Amino acid sequence: MDIVYTSDSGDSDAREQKTVDFGHANKRHLDEDLLRMCKTKKLAEDIETVLLNHNNLAVVPASIAEFENLRVLDLSNNSLDRIPEAVMQCQLSTLIVKNNRLGDDSLPKSMLAAGATLKELNLSGNRFTQFPEQVTELKALKYLYLGGNQITNVSKDIWKLQNLQLLSLGGNLITEIPDTVGLLNNLHALVLCDNLLEALPPSIARLVHLKSLLLHKNHLKHLPLDIITLKNLTELSLRDNPLVVRFVKDMTLNPPTLLELAARSAKIASVPYGPGDLPRSMIEYLQTANCCVNPNCKGVFFDNRVEHIKFVDFCGKYRIPLLQYLCSSKCIDDPGASVSHGEASSSMMRKVLLG
Repeated sequence: MDIVYTSDSGDSDAREQKTVDFGHANKRHLDEDLLRMCKTKKLAEDIETVLLNHNNLAVVPASIAEFENLRVLDLSNNSLDRIPEAVMQCQLSTLIVKNNRLGDDSLPKSMLAAGATLKELNLSGNRFTQFPEQVTELKALKYLYLGGNQITNVSKDIWKLQNLQLLSLGGNLITEIPDTVGLLNNLHALVLCDNLLEALPPSIARLVHLKSLLLHKNHLKHLPLDIITLKNLTELSLRDNPLVVRFVKDMTLNPPTLLELAARSAKIASVPYGPGDLPRSMIEYLQTANCCVNPNCKGVFFDNRVEHIKFVDFCGKYRIPLLQYLCSSKCIDDPGASVSHGEASSSMMRKVLLG
């Protein structure tokens, strides 16, 4: 088979590399051709990309391990139900296994061997029901695709992927996103569309480099208030969410404790105190005071708070419901009130998709 020369567009290294394309090949001849190539050691050493997509493969050819300098392996659109340990031993930078039959027990128990080199992993369109924990061992990973599965959870150890720039989890059955996703300091794109999410963790607002947040086709009724601080966010997709549901005025609120009432009074009145006046536990409690977000209120709260939905106006065109916390139900503004144009500039969100 002829060698096709291409360039690697998946990363900044655009060096010319040698590619063998067996895509859409006859399975019987595929095994024979790979074995024949492996017998030519020099040729096997030169190959950096092997494309084995659309071959109805049930197993990964064992001869793949013979390609010592293999960097990109495409196994998409086959019938694979397992990824052998040998594949993860290769010094791959890109592994594409989308649209196969992989499930929760299909990956090697450990992926540490690939952790230093693998930058892109595509497991979309398979049969996973749980987030594969082994993936969190891939410290160099930049792009992770797990969309189109049946995943119900996201690992709390997702924060370990500190180089991750894109996390795609659309088209699953996810009901909750862990707070630790807010620790993905280099994340640029987060795809959570077509899931069962009713809320997002406030830690989303820590993703200061986030440019694209896709949330359409969920059960979201509001967004965290601090999402408005994401100055790099240029794409926010919200269509097919019950975001227009009105704020429920008849909310139930437990009465504040005597401790909370006393602490509120002390903070509002600026009562002076020091270590000699109060126990250390009380001083620590007083330091946890949160200011009411109503600008017309000087109140504070500790454990007892009122959740309120505020519709924020983005450039006079889109009104997005955000979650905020108040010290009292009396602090609720006119539900139609909105943040001014200056507080939510057009540079923050150029594309808000609601339709």
